[in-house]
Amino acid sequence: MALIGPTGRPVSAPKPASQQPAASGPSPHIKDSNLETFAADVLEASREVPVIVDFWAPWCGPCKQLGPALEKAVAEANGAVKLVKVNIDENQEIARQLRIQSIPTVYAFKNGQPVDGFMGAIPDSQIRTFVQQLAGGGEHGGADHAAEVLAAADEALLAGDIATAAQAYGHVLQDEPGHPKAVAGLARCYLKSGDVERAKKTLQLVRPDGATDEAVRAVEAELKLREQASAAGDTADLTAKLTADPANHQARYDLALALDAKGDREGALTALLEIVKRDRKWNEEMARKHLVTLFEAMGPTDPRTIDARRRLSAILFS
Repeated sequence: MALIGPTGRPVSAPKPASQQPAASGPSPHIKDSNLETFAADVLEASREVPVIVDFWAPWCGPCKQLGPALEKAVAEANGAVKLVKVNIDENQEIARQLRIQSIPTVYAFKNGQPVDGFMGAIPDSQIRTFVQQLAGGGEHGGADHAAEVLAAADEALLAGDIATAAQAYGHVLQDEPGHPKAVAGLARCYLKSGDVERAKKTLQLVRPDGATDEAVRAVEAELKLREQASAAGDTADLTAKLTADPANHQARYDLALALDAKGDREGALTALLEIVKRDRKWNEEMARKHLVTLFEAMGPTDPRTIDARRRLSAILFS
């Protein structure tokens, strides 16, 4: 599978060694790696000290910005963390196994497992924080501090103050790059502002161990709903079809999509529940499956989720 860089450019043929930026530099804690040495350089070495892996390519502009800053921060850590650089042009098998889809991508390993990471070039201050935290020298309040800021961000987003919420989520990401709830929150901010593409890109910043976090899955579900809603028809026309034929389940399903696209999620839930009530097996249980996606997008504690789940259970077990 060809890898795609940040500008959409495919991976090119390997460059001659003379065209590659030196990885070792003056620090003994920085080295290049390949398929033959990766297990020893990263997996085994990370059982002694955290190892950062920088996936780069000679043609990648952002890699040239990120690499030196990352090397400097690791050198300053003086052995508390190591840096391994992997040229994906020459080591596509490693990139494939770790599912590296764009570069630069940085993973941090401890005890043979990825524990953190980020994609794209980030400011030097965030790089230093990332390295310091891996080395055990974080300057902020750790999990408690992040929880407090996230709570404030959630409140701001709920109140419609998108700018304040985005700033707070960004603060957490400065301290903890890839934090799943902060990534999900920032993606929601972009969704609220109508920037769907940026929301998608923001989700890609989540660290490897946070991809299945409930908050991240909720935003992914919301994005899926947005894509489906783009095909929704006109509510007036669909309502007219249902008036003429109340058993037209496709029209009712399309109406649910159209209502959700207009922000009437309660109306969409009611329409889908009505389909399940009339014919729960319709179109391979499409209405029930869409309800599940709505539940995931809203979250298990949302009053609308709780009420709709109760109504669905009453229908299914009646």
